[in-house]
Amino acid sequence: MTDQPLTLAGRAAEVLNTADGRQKTALSRRHAAAWFAFRNGSGPDIAIGTTSPPMHPARPDKPELLHPRDVPKRKPGSEAGRLALLHAVAHIELNAVDLHWDIIARFSHVPMPVGFFDDWVKAADEESKHFNLMCDCLEALGSHYGALPAHAGMWRAAEDTAEDLMGRLAVVPMVLEARGLDVTPGMIEIFRKAQLTQAVDALEVIYAEEVGHVAYGSKWFNFLCGRDNLDPKEVFHALVRKYFHGALKPPFNEEKRADAGLPPDFYWPLADQARDLPGR
Repeated sequence: MTDQPLTLAGRAAEVLNTADGRQKTALSRRHAAAWFAFRNGSGPDIAIGTTSPPMHPARPDKPELLHPRDVPKRKPGSEAGRLALLHAVAHIELNAVDLHWDIIARFSHVPMPVGFFDDWVKAADEESKHFNLMCDCLEALGSHYGALPAHAGMWRAAEDTAEDLMGRLAVVPMVLEARGLDVTPGMIEIFRKAQLTQAVDALEVIYAEEVGHVAYGSKWFNFLCGRDNLDPKEVFHALVRKYFHGALKPPFNEEKRADAGLPPDFYWPLADQARDLPGR
């Protein structure tokens, strides 16, 4: 009796259950390559399947995870500040690897076109590349991922939307990843001024590819709204109010957000509301 080949959902769970960042991303990239080999007819068939993913992905012992308010603030103009910024981006990218495999594992029971799975496998593969690019930059500067404490709150969006696919799409790609489009140009400029070309090149790759990840979120959110005859803008506003614990803060990169299928009337009303709240 031969072992049954792993389903796509099973492969996603394997990535989620791998703790070490370099090992996690290597496995992620192998599973992505196998999926696309199947999809282009050059590899064995892979069923989508279903699984019971962990509520929290496996994590290495380091970095120490702290409440956001307890993560030390460092000025980005200093060497220590630039290392902290690279470390923070590496941490974001590692979480993104898990978020994209989690949407596959957690929602594989939802009837979706196969293109949905294609998009999130591709996003997970690219985030794996991004994590390794950031690790390479840190190591070239004599540091490494895990050398500094990191933000403990990044998985909260996944927990809050664990049973709501539309909520997951609204909050993760369409809010959190869209925020990356807003702030990455400023980060690139910090490293350009410091003449750290490896970091500039890595961040430019990330910036270009993150537009696609936001676009995947927008595409499949609109698909689900269309399937249920819902108004995407109204549903987006309701879901962000329900699940996103923070303000949408301008300035927004309106050009790149538009490229990703996010029109201004999706996010500006939420930013205006935030400004009008007492105490802001």
